Amino acid sequence: MTHSVIDEAPYTGFHRRMLLQSAGGPFLDGYILTIIGVVLGAISTELDLTGTETGMVGAAALIGLFLGGFIFGRLTDIIGRKLMYTLDLAALLVGSVLCLFIQDLWHLLALRLFLGVAVGADYPIATAMLSEWLPRKERGRAMGLLMVWWFTGALAAAVAGFAIVQTAGDDAWRWVLASSALPAAIIMIARHNTPESPRWLVANGHREAARGCIERALGHRCTEAELDVLASGESSGSAYAAIFRPPYLRRTAFVSLFWTFQIIPLFALYTFAGTLLEGFGIEDGAMGELFISGMFLIGLIPAVMLIDRIGRRPLIVWSFAAMTVPFAVLGLAPDAGVVLVFVCFAVYALFSGGPSILEWAYPTELFPTDIRGTAVGFATSFSRIGAAVGTFLLPIALDEFGTGSTMLAMSVVTFLGFLVCLAWAPETKGRSLSDAAGVTARAGEGARATVAV
Repeated sequence: MTHSVIDEAPYTGFHRRMLLQSAGGPFLDGYILTIIGVVLGAISTELDLTGTETGMVGAAALIGLFLGGFIFGRLTDIIGRKLMYTLDLAALLVGSVLCLFIQDLWHLLALRLFLGVAVGADYPIATAMLSEWLPRKERGRAMGLLMVWWFTGALAAAVAGFAIVQTAGDDAWRWVLASSALPAAIIMIARHNTPESPRWLVANGHREAARGCIERALGHRCTEAELDVLASGESSGSAYAAIFRPPYLRRTAFVSLFWTFQIIPLFALYTFAGTLLEGFGIEDGAMGELFISGMFLIGLIPAVMLIDRIGRRPLIVWSFAAMTVPFAVLGLAPDAGVVLVFVCFAVYALFSGGPSILEWAYPTELFPTDIRGTAVGFATSFSRIGAAVGTFLLPIALDEFGTGSTMLAMSVVTFLGFLVCLAWAPETKGRSLSDAAGVTARAGEGARATVAV
């Protein structure tokens, strides 16, 4: 197969800047989605929330993620990546500042929902934009690094939240929630003048604009033949329903399900880490959250190193298998000592690195340009339904069934993720983006999908 000029381009400073600009979205996603866990206890006390209302606060942003991914994933396929790439950051900035003025539960829920919509929009926008510019040999590692920034944002949220609370007291939770305004402003400025995706441009008939973007970004003047190669790997005009029809239906199901089974326990753990640790008799929940956040971040390092060495399929299958074990241990030994509790949470966090980075890599690789944002947006939305339900039910489950039974339920969810990956996970290592998506076209003909999973 002849690879396009983008697939074979050297990895340059442009790609590094693009990676950092795109990583700003995941950083904010991790920051905004997890900062609530730092101050949820203080919020519950000041607003006098019930267990059900606390679950609603934890789940609100995840429900917003469902809406943002579902709507804006499709929109970025229709109008392009560039405009949406900056607008969603502006929404995150405004929503963060408004957190300073929260007065009651409904204000809090509305803003968490709004921020979730903006976060959900950035998943398909940033991943589509970056993957469509990356050389094929760097794609797995670079897409994996996006998730490193997600967990960096989560860790930064834990550190910033802890520092603000220690300095200003528990009643400073509004400032904790509003602190995401600063990184949002910085990232929005950094994304200014980012070039449009040439793949999206040629797929929509804008060949000269694509040629100009490639020349400015990569310093290469494309010939007509090179543009033909780039265009031959792209399809156009597919409807939203294309992701639910063969040949893409099984890929949609695979991405949506493994992502869901990955983040149900992950978000529950992040949002209610302090509560869970208290259930095991560990009083210093804030320090426990810092430790778990650090383990999640460290777990991404071997995953990023292995994704282009051993491949996507072995990485995700064996990671899910290993992640099932610590929850089962804690479920069977709810009276475990402090050391075993921290070891189990650390093991889960470390092995979650594989599925975490593939949440970003797999969806962008398995679908063509004209439905890439749509597919990522739908998978984001679908997974957040599960995450929202899990986050809402966790405090109720802890109250009704206890810590041990809750841990066993998390083990079952993770094992279901293992079964999905064992059955359906494809291998895309080393393939061009259009080849991995299964799109081929003969000269002069429209593109057709030839997917085999």
